[in-house]
Amino acid sequence: MFFFREKTNLFDGQAKHLLHVAPEHAFKKIFSEAIGNGYLTADLMATDVMEKMDITNIQHPENSFDIIYCSHVFEHVPDDRKAMREFFRVLRPSGWAVLNVPIVADVTYEDPSITDPDERTRLFGQPDHVRNYGPDYKNRLEEAGFNVSVFSPEDFLSTDEIERQGMGNRKATGAIYYCRKK
Repeated sequence: MFFFREKTNLFDGQAKHLLHVAPEHAFKKIFSEAIGNGYLTADLMATDVMEKMDITNIQHPENSFDIIYCSHVFEHVPDDRKAMREFFRVLRPSGWAVLNVPIVADVTYEDPSITDPDERTRLFGQPDHVRNYGPDYKNRLEEAGFNVSVFSPEDFLSTDEIERQGMGNRKATGAIYYCRKK
């Protein structure tokens, strides 16, 4: 939320269309109040969303959304590159997306032949994860067409704010992947 307030136009009062995938309960009310009728929640499995959505096949036309927020989803998606291309397709040219994943490896590791839940848990941390991302995640987003800026808490918070919020461990809090169309 600090990032959205400090580095984006999310709260400028202008009409927007925001796609919020796998919506976090804590953000839903805030985003809904900020965006109003242009706010859309979506998920493939959850039932408490506005639209059931497969992000590898988004049923909206090109340039539909000003903002896309999707956090900690791609590690569950077998064809993450296709989902990234879909987000690029439906994002308006002047829009932006925050597409975060946990960065837990030195380089992205995936093996689609691993389907056993216990083996996935051992290798990827959860039975429904299909990969571990490394910092090369940025390259995947760029291959989909995005211009990507990577932010850490130090880029938008003071040292005191970082300490108060418990964000001192960058690996634990993760980077913010801010994406725009090239």
